[in-house]
Amino acid sequence: MRAASAALCAGTLVVFGAQAQEGPLTLGAGLHHSEGEYGTATNTKITTFEVTGRYESGPWTYKANVPYLTVSGGSSVIPGLGNVSGRQARTTKESGLGDIVLSATYALLHGKSITTGVDLTGKVKIPTADENRGLGTGEFDYGLLVDAYQTFDRVTGFGGVGFHILGDAPGLPLNNVWSANLGFSYKLDERASAGALLEGRERAAPGLSRQLDLVGFYVRKLGDAWKAQGYALIGLADGSPDWGFGLTAVRPF
Repeated sequence: MRAASAALCAGTLVVFGAQAQEGPLTLGAGLHHSEGEYGTATNTKITTFEVTGRYESGPWTYKANVPYLTVSGGSSVIPGLGNVSGRQARTTKESGLGDIVLSATYALLHGKSITTGVDLTGKVKIPTADENRGLGTGEFDYGLLVDAYQTFDRVTGFGGVGFHILGDAPGLPLNNVWSANLGFSYKLDERASAGALLEGRERAAPGLSRQLDLVGFYVRKLGDAWKAQGYALIGLADGSPDWGFGLTAVRPF
């Protein structure tokens, strides 16, 4: 069992590891959509199709997320950052490869019967998104996260903190920021879990807004292999979308 975590920005895969994986390799795909004004007068829609891979080896878990983005709305909104001060605001629609994210997680406590755990994760964002089309910053980002969980019968409580080193794009100097999350998962039966999560991140620059999201999620095992995950989110700060949702399906091998 892993601590549950979620991506801070809409358009990125949300993963809730409330149930143990059944194979060392897991492949999946997801569709995510969000909308919001991000403190501007224009509504921006971000739709993402994402392919994911996950490999477990003992206490180590390695992940890769490869997204394809469609962003329609204000040109001053960058996925993952929100409204970027100083950028020319106009209505646009752009599509293309997003930023690939790679991560490695080490479980300090490892085993199927573990009910208390602490995970350490290192993450790197590879700037594969086109910054000239507003799909990314064009810079590498790095993150170090610590997540912990505790299971009490059917309920698992979890929380975590992270430190993110954001690359400075030309004309867009960014600060390094902290993030945090807190939530719970409830095991409905042997095949399904549901829960909620509150997560946030500091503002990345004086002209930007902080991010704060409230997320509700549902995870269900389908048959002997597939698992489906769904979530809905409400943004509680200008750096977040007003609302969003996502569906993913994963299969272990």
